Amino acid sequence: MFEIIYRFDPESPLNPKLPSTAEEARRYLVQGNRDFARLTTQRSKQKRSRVISFDPRALGWGLPVKDAPVQVPFAAVLGCADARVPTEMVFCKGCNDLFVVRVAGNVLGDECLGSLRYAVHHFPGTLKLLVVLAHSKCGAVTEAVDIYLEPRRYLAMATDHSIRAIEDQILVAVRAAAIALDAVNGPDVIRKPGYRAAMIEAAVVLNAAWSAYCLQKELRDSFPHIGVVFGTYDLVSHQVRLPLSPPGELTDAENDLFSPPADVEGFRQLAAQVCGGKLIQNLLSRK
Repeated sequence: MFEIIYRFDPESPLNPKLPSTAEEARRYLVQGNRDFARLTTQRSKQKRSRVISFDPRALGWGLPVKDAPVQVPFAAVLGCADARVPTEMVFCKGCNDLFVVRVAGNVLGDECLGSLRYAVHHFPGTLKLLVVLAHSKCGAVTEAVDIYLEPRRYLAMATDHSIRAIEDQILVAVRAAAIALDAVNGPDVIRKPGYRAAMIEAAVVLNAAWSAYCLQKELRDSFPHIGVVFGTYDLVSHQVRLPLSPPGELTDAENDLFSPPADVEGFRQLAAQVCGGKLIQNLLSRK
């Protein structure tokens, strides 16, 4: 049994310490996720609690009636719209800590890029980090993988411009996953029983890495002090990770947020690393 308590005291406002660098902001989020994963995956009859304290002024408490609280997020997160991934909870953060943009497949379309540009322009005093957060078993990525494996499905979707705009972006990562799986395992890899499952898992993380890579290119020159990272939230272990090892064998180095590749060659190397990892290899062998 566990409980997560969001607590604030209107009589005793807090002055929370905000991270001063992108690296410090990354550590805040990584530690918050590790705390969340430990709390939610341990099986015990003893009740465990996690108290998340935040400043009541973030909700307008203690302010004049006519005034709204000022936004002071230290990170902006581009995440999937999946209802199973509550962003603030995943990182054990409270109100006004994160500026969250959510869309199916965590793709970097014009509206999402515009929202993140808004954040870096309007919160220059507090915003230190941009995060692309994917998750395992993503429905949008699964659809893109199925379209790749069964091309005739694309025509059935093509007339729906809004859905196609999402899937077209994800297909970049799906194609990269297919190339890497072939390079690591040989051309017969497509005949392995777990090929589809491995494709989905690899494409999820590569899709997040590709969005982070594109986001970094968009903002690097104008906002070099703001970091960009990516990670994949596992729906079973509740860890944000790079899916190289099975959840039970995950190391601290894999339970983290990661800088995107610096260039296209770096993206290819990441794809090979993911597709050569034990998790993907195990999935390929499953029937």
